[in-house]
Amino acid sequence: MYRHLLIATDGSPLANKAVEQGLSIAKVFNAKVTIVTVTEPWMMSAPGEVAVVFPLEEYEKAAASNASKILKDASTAGTKYGIACETVHVKDQFPAEGIVDVAKAKGCDLIVMSSHGHRGLMRLVLGSQANRVVTHSTISVLICR
Repeated sequence: MYRHLLIATDGSPLANKAVEQGLSIAKVFNAKVTIVTVTEPWMMSAPGEVAVVFPLEEYEKAAASNASKILKDASTAGTKYGIACETVHVKDQFPAEGIVDVAKAKGCDLIVMSSHGHRGLMRLVLGSQANRVVTHSTISVLICR
């Protein structure tokens, strides 16, 4: 049924549950797995006052280091299932757009990701990346809670 899964993660405990579920599905279908994490643009992540204290070079270095750890941990989880995972770090993009773009580029047929389930004002302030992925994706999306 599924031949290539894209598993999106931000390294949070909730996202790690989605990684495990995605890997379980991949194991059942003997599917290829690509794991993605997305780093938002620096200017969108840091207001002007913080930017002075936290220069672009430092942000990029910290973001790359964090992404590397997230992808290494997820790839190690794949090893438990006997699955060799390709990993992708998308830089300077909003998560939903980065996830959908990678799914298209890699020819994936299922996106697996978590949703933090924010409601009300928190959803308005933080947005819902999962909702944006579901809205913009042309392939199936499995949202894990």
